[in-house]
Amino acid sequence: MAKIGLFFGTDTGNTRKIAKMIKKGFDDELMAKPLNVNRTEVDDFLSYDYLILGTPTLAEGLLPGLGADCQAESWEEFLPQIEDADFSGKTVAIYGLGDQVGYPHEFVNAIYFLHEFFQDRGAKLVGRWPVDGYEYDISLAEDDGEFLGLVLDQDNQSGQTDERLAAWLKLIAGDFGLPV
Repeated sequence: MAKIGLFFGTDTGNTRKIAKMIKKGFDDELMAKPLNVNRTEVDDFLSYDYLILGTPTLAEGLLPGLGADCQAESWEEFLPQIEDADFSGKTVAIYGLGDQVGYPHEFVNAIYFLHEFFQDRGAKLVGRWPVDGYEYDISLAEDDGEFLGLVLDQDNQSGQTDERLAAWLKLIAGDFGLPV
């Protein structure tokens, strides 16, 4: 079995595309096939000690799900299924997509919601990312000059995605027990 679980929520498919790029960035034997959380069994999710989680921020700074007018269930519906789980001993890295021009007042807030959820349940959170190079007004995902995970803006900075993703994967590799 792969040692890293890769799960995402999505509405338009962009977060899924990034998950596929992440999968290519690691050895196939080390990382499981990317799975949408709306197609994930709770026991499968909980079986991994290392998790990479992806989410877009939708509507007024929300996690994807029916409450954010998504076509299908997503993080909003999946998190309550695991709210009693203990994530002590698990390492979690989060990446998020947002639009800093169209939504500068809630830029990548969904990263914050995932971060808080898993932190509150004992997970070790890794993969903070610098805020340099982004222009937005407010983000719940910002803490001490860093984002709580990798931030990608496919709407306004898609040309920087490959470079940012490669640097972030190198950054988290050691935390996931991989050679840097």
